[in-house]
Amino acid sequence: MSETENTPQEQVARFREDIARVKAEVGKMIVGQDEIVDGVLTCLLAGGQALLEGVPGLGKTMLVRTLAGVLRLDFSRIQFTPDLMPADIIGTTVLTEGEGGKTRLEFRPGPVFANIVLADEVNRATPKTQSAMLEVMQEHSVTVSNRTHKLEEPYFVLATQNPLEMEGTYPLPEAQLDRFLFKLEVGFPSREEMHAILDRTTGSETPEVQPVMGKERILAMRKVVRDVAVAHHVKDYAIRVLEATHPDRPSAPEKVQRFVRFGGSPRGAQALLLAAKIHALMDGRFAAAIDDVRWAVKPALRHRIILNFEGEAEGVRPDAVLDDILASVPESIK
Repeated sequence: MSETENTPQEQVARFREDIARVKAEVGKMIVGQDEIVDGVLTCLLAGGQALLEGVPGLGKTMLVRTLAGVLRLDFSRIQFTPDLMPADIIGTTVLTEGEGGKTRLEFRPGPVFANIVLADEVNRATPKTQSAMLEVMQEHSVTVSNRTHKLEEPYFVLATQNPLEMEGTYPLPEAQLDRFLFKLEVGFPSREEMHAILDRTTGSETPEVQPVMGKERILAMRKVVRDVAVAHHVKDYAIRVLEATHPDRPSAPEKVQRFVRFGGSPRGAQALLLAAKIHALMDGRFAAAIDDVRWAVKPALRHRIILNFEGEAEGVRPDAVLDDILASVPESIK
């Protein structure tokens, strides 16, 4: 029976089985961080990009390398530094000598030409270099010398950034932040997790992961995600949550009106619905519910809320604003 002939129940069962296999392999290298792993897989299966924020040493880079190995995908790493130039990322056109001594222009691809691209410490590069990532992240293509080069699917950018308070960091442009499906905050491990980390990293045996999935299966899973049903009231709830992030809307709660300058874009609603569909599949359902949307609100919107001067001065966290929104937006309108 072909993939398209499977019943929804069979598709859900296989989807959950494949996710469990991937998470089991990733778990050999990554201790804990279940929410982060779920968030990264959600971005991959939605066809979006992920931004991981946390201090150095929490395993962000290891997670990306492990995921590339488990999914049997081409992997590339870009170490972002202040002197990195756009051509160092996307590639450049060079003059080469061919047969008979004739010269021609030849495009040399940059490191973005891979299936999984790790943009390590992405906020250490200058805004000029960051702008080179906009087309890559949104269109999955690179334009050099008026010629567009498509990137192979599945394509996934996973960027890591250090907290802005750290030395030598630049705030990412709002346009680039909006192109990340999720922003995930990587926390410090618990004491039990630290014991497990030390056992794995200071002992004589090093864990090894096995590939459990390939490109074709990932693309098929993305299609299953798009087929998940979303009722009108669930979609309407996602829209009302997004509207509540805008201080000029009547539905905006007090914290939004006081501390927010700009709310989320329509990409935020798209992220909410795609993430809700994937969360439903992970839970064994072929229809998204309001609880699935609520699960996605913080990672999908925390980087799309732009605080005003008062919010910045008082150290308001976007998650606190989103908590206020979740508490104030009703699940249904009578």
